Amino acid sequence: MPSIVTLISGRGSNFEAIVKTAQKEQWPVTFAGVIANHSAAKGLDFARSQGIPAFAIEHKEHATRESFDAALIKKIDELGADLVVLAGFMRILTPGFIRHFEGRLINIHPALLPAFPGLHTHERALEAGVAEHGASVHFVTEGVDEGPIICQASVPVLPGDDADTLAARVLAAEHQIYPRAVKWFLDGRLRIEGNQVQVQPPESQLIKL
Repeated sequence: MPSIVTLISGRGSNFEAIVKTAQKEQWPVTFAGVIANHSAAKGLDFARSQGIPAFAIEHKEHATRESFDAALIKKIDELGADLVVLAGFMRILTPGFIRHFEGRLINIHPALLPAFPGLHTHERALEAGVAEHGASVHFVTEGVDEGPIICQASVPVLPGDDADTLAARVLAAEHQIYPRAVKWFLDGRLRIEGNQVQVQPPESQLIKL
């Protein structure tokens, strides 16, 4: 069975959504481990409750990003990951890490990329006055939030929205599309062509909520 290793920094709600979907749909997959960059990450408790190996590699114990990423690579390779899932992992990954897992490293970003890469996406969407906001699952490349997009979900920006209400609506959308993207990967349905991802056989890569 293919195996997944997930990287988290906090609650790991997207990780939880993926695990629960996999259990409900009985995916043939092994959750080989969850790694957090600090031991206080709440998602580690959920992993342990599901019998998933949980590890903390404290980034503060490493003098450089390269040293921390080398420790991450070592642990992920030991766990035998076919897919590495970033689920709220709040560390900038080095080019060496990204190259090591090229084509099997995915992330979710709370915006409709290429709009609003980086941080504070909900505040920026409100400031821009857009009618729709959302989330994107993408392969990770060395450019920040520039990798090929696997799928997206859009949500309306409602009158009276603030960053918190909009963020809650986007998070609910994330919990729908991240499991979908992971399953497509596990089923071997994704083809990267340039900076585009094709799903075979074709299926809508954008859902409107």
